[in-house]
Formats: sequence, C-alpha cells, structure tokens
Amino acid sequence: MAMNLLNNIPSWLKNKYFLTATVFVTWLGFFDDRDLITQLRHNRELQHLEESRDYYLQEIRTTSSELDKLRSDPATLETYAREKYRMKKDDEDLFIVAE
Repeated sequence: MAMNLLNNIPSWLKNKYFLTATVFVTWLGFFDDRDLITQLRHNRELQHLEESRDYYLQEIRTTSSELDKLRSDPATLETYAREKYRMKKDDEDLFIVAE
C-alpha cells in the first residue's frame, strides 16, 4: 500500500535537488530575518522617507529664499512683520478681520 503511494508521486517531486531548492526558497521567503515581507516593508518605508526628505529639502529652499529676501530688503521685512506678527507703527490702529 505505501509502495503504491510512492509510485504515484511524480519523479520530479522526489528529486532531492528540487526538494532542497523548495525548502531553501521557502525558508528565505518566509522564515529568514530578511524575508520577503520584511523587504517589502523596508522598501515602502524607504520610499516614504525619501518623499519626506524631498519635501523638507524643498521647504528648506523656500525658507532660505524668504530669509534672504528679509535680510536684503527692509520693505519686505516690514511687510513680513506686519502680516505674521501683527506689528504696527505707533500712529496706526490694527484691525483683525476673522474669515
């Protein structure tokens, strides 16, 4: 009976190289430290971090250009102070309109 079951299994499934390769690929794919799921998660995290880096580099460029304008032009500095910090001259009245 057991011999009959072994005869029904195709020869390529009984091949020791095929079995070894299957066990090896299964081990690497699911049980290793660097398994497939972990690699996909790391790639996704890397992509997110690269997008964040690009965003912050763009923000740094924008802020640096604003800072250069503020340092070089007194009118821009005055406008910035009035808009951002609600500063005013002594002889002016400040009205804040909520939208």
